[in-house]
Amino acid sequence: MRSDPGASFAALLSAVSIIALWSAVFLRASSALRSPNQRGLWLAVATAATAMTLHWPVVHARVPLLDAYGHHLALARNLIGVVSAAAVLHFVTMATASRRLKKSLYVLTAGALTSLVLLDATAPGHHTHTVVGSGAATPSAPYWLVLIGAHLLANGVCVAMCWRYGAQAGTPLLRAALWLFGLGTAVAGLYWAGQLVRVLTGAPWVTPFLTPAMGVHGLLRAAALLVPAMSAVRRAGTDIATIWRLSPLWRELIDAVPAVALSRPRPRVLDVVWPLAPWRLVAYRKVIETRDAILILHGHVDPGTLDAARAQAATTSVPDARREAHVLACVLRTARAARSAGLRQEPPSRQPAGPGPRDLADERRFLLNVAEAYRAPETARFAARTSAALPDRTPTAHTRQKDEQCPES
Repeated sequence: MRSDPGASFAALLSAVSIIALWSAVFLRASSALRSPNQRGLWLAVATAATAMTLHWPVVHARVPLLDAYGHHLALARNLIGVVSAAAVLHFVTMATASRRLKKSLYVLTAGALTSLVLLDATAPGHHTHTVVGSGAATPSAPYWLVLIGAHLLANGVCVAMCWRYGAQAGTPLLRAALWLFGLGTAVAGLYWAGQLVRVLTGAPWVTPFLTPAMGVHGLLRAAALLVPAMSAVRRAGTDIATIWRLSPLWRELIDAVPAVALSRPRPRVLDVVWPLAPWRLVAYRKVIETRDAILILHGHVDPGTLDAARAQAATTSVPDARREAHVLACVLRTARAARSAGLRQEPPSRQPAGPGPRDLADERRFLLNVAEAYRAPETARFAARTSAALPDRTPTAHTRQKDEQCPES
């Protein structure tokens, strides 16, 4: 018998969403439980993951003992689902709702849970909870109407709140988290609307859409919970890229001015794979040490070299946004040669090449542009021309001591 491709896709989507939900729950547990602002969101996702797992056919196939408790398992799954819906409302109303409204939420949740237990206990004997068609719901149609009503009410309020406060969010991360969570909740609302159609009309065309809807809902809620983690991954990627791209320039400048290094230089592969400090600190140290070395090396260049570097940059195809980085790269190559020759201007007659003071992010971007320009053929040719005109003079111990004590360092 050939398998139904739609059913196979729905099963795969369900499995992926459950794994994503539990991954998000475990990854965010430590930080979310310490933060009152995130605790409700974490609880909503955790309870949704639990309810979906109890509904997962794989669990029943792997644990046959659960079939003996099918009735209790189905009731527990639906009760946990209501708790998840209440946790959703608690999350979206935590910062905006009054204390009276929050108490009403707790009362409504307790009322829905109690109603479900009573309707299940007073229904005719049944093994599981299903909706086969109109008038064929077990344990009863009123049971399903209470369950569906609780979910639709919670989902409707959640979508409205997430849309409203997502548009007013002060940061892109918060806006993304709220909109992802609201979108996932809207998909869950479509699932329960489909269940309502089945209870009232028994329409068979709704059934194929229900399982995929819950899978998409799970993925979106997992993504909402992982937004802060995604931001941390993005920051780590930025730091690693900074370490890797800036290290060649940093190494050459440190070789020329070893006094600015706070610790013994290591290969950049080790700084990425086995850092002695968090990547953020390693990247920060390389940026600061590179800038300190630049300030010292600037004192080894005569004014004519800076003017020549600017003139060359004006005649090349270097974009205007990177022209200062190109100029500084040319100056640094010449400065290293001048320092090796023991030459120094006393005092430096110009300010260091490049823009003025800027924040760390701008400084990092500028130095990465310098590192790229430093390896450019035009920069190498410029350094070869200017270095050839330098006098051959071996640095003395007195010269090196003065360089290490210069005020720019």
